Amino acid sequence: MSKTRVVITGLGATTPVGGDVASTWEGLLAGRSGAKLLTADWVEELPVKIAAPAAVEPTEIIERVKARRLDRNAQFAVVAAREAWADSGLADVELDKTRLGVAIATGIGGLLTTLTNYDALRSGPRRVSPLAIPMLMPNSAAANVGLELGALAGVQTPVSACASSNEAISLAADQIRLGRADIVVAGGAEGSIAGLPLAAFGQMMALSKRNDDPERASRPWDVDRDGFLLGEGAGVLVLETYEHAVARGAKIYAEFAGAGITADGHDIVQPDPTGSGAERAMLQALREGDLAAGDIVHINAHATSTPTGDVAEAIAIRKALGSATDHAIATAPKSMVGHLLGAAGAVESIATVLALHHRVVPPTINVDKVDDGVDLDIATEQRKLPDGDVAALNNSFGFGGHNVALAFKSI
Repeated sequence: MSKTRVVITGLGATTPVGGDVASTWEGLLAGRSGAKLLTADWVEELPVKIAAPAAVEPTEIIERVKARRLDRNAQFAVVAAREAWADSGLADVELDKTRLGVAIATGIGGLLTTLTNYDALRSGPRRVSPLAIPMLMPNSAAANVGLELGALAGVQTPVSACASSNEAISLAADQIRLGRADIVVAGGAEGSIAGLPLAAFGQMMALSKRNDDPERASRPWDVDRDGFLLGEGAGVLVLETYEHAVARGAKIYAEFAGAGITADGHDIVQPDPTGSGAERAMLQALREGDLAAGDIVHINAHATSTPTGDVAEAIAIRKALGSATDHAIATAPKSMVGHLLGAAGAVESIATVLALHHRVVPPTINVDKVDDGVDLDIATEQRKLPDGDVAALNNSFGFGGHNVALAFKSI
């Protein structure tokens, strides 16, 4: 694969702490939790009654007619993609759309549409919406973003559980480096706060049950963590060749350095306790980016607040970076936004890029006492990054043993 330089020129997000990138970044820096006690009728019988819903309803932003034709998952994707595209400045540039691609991931897809139409089916087949299939299909978010932008270089939808959107960003960079596109709009979306996933994750003992204290529920690396907090939203980045960005005078946030994609081969749900697969993913990302362990000054960790996952990742980081781990500041945005499943990697990639761009790492909240199995330099308040050429890692891991590590460089 050629070493075509790939840079980030646009960012878009809608999350539990903000309806756009600026408010999300401000919320992360402030250590503000997006967790809430859910009050809908369907929550009443559930053992877990907390989640991190989006701070701004997508229907407040998308035109009413269009919103009704999109599942919540795709609504989030469109909101974030519109912001990223506007931020990139490409809306004002005459483009060859055959060189424009899209890679928008999801972990579950149009779940709410599926549930709504299954309920409708009980009253008869004619109650099912004729738009149900294009709304519920996992590629709906990517397809609708592609249609809005007129992307003709390929529209793709990685689905690898909670590693999905990091995989989409890696795919976007590959498409550019392989010469298939000059620009790719990439990220992920998820809108699955509903009774079925909350009940199912609850039955797996994967969710925090701190119903009486939602804002303290997600506590990565803390000794008293008891599971993750389900979130929703989307994150989208615009990736393009360095040459193309410079030629049009674009603002450049950071450079995409490399990616590592591996599998644990261990269990459908549990991570490999040795961290071997995650370690290999990080090492691959470093190799692809021509980076040394000592170049990494920041790690945006997957750290979901689960008892086994947080320790396995900490072990993997220590193995991958060795003694350089001592000089890499780690943070866990899921302590504030919860776990956005297929959108998590993209939202956290945005946080990683902004940390490099502004030279500041957001805190991890709710860390009262660090687990003895976690040997990391954890930011529990804002931390400054050094000047000069530095790099950061963003990890995302998913059910099925999927591991994706992305490396970004300052510019």
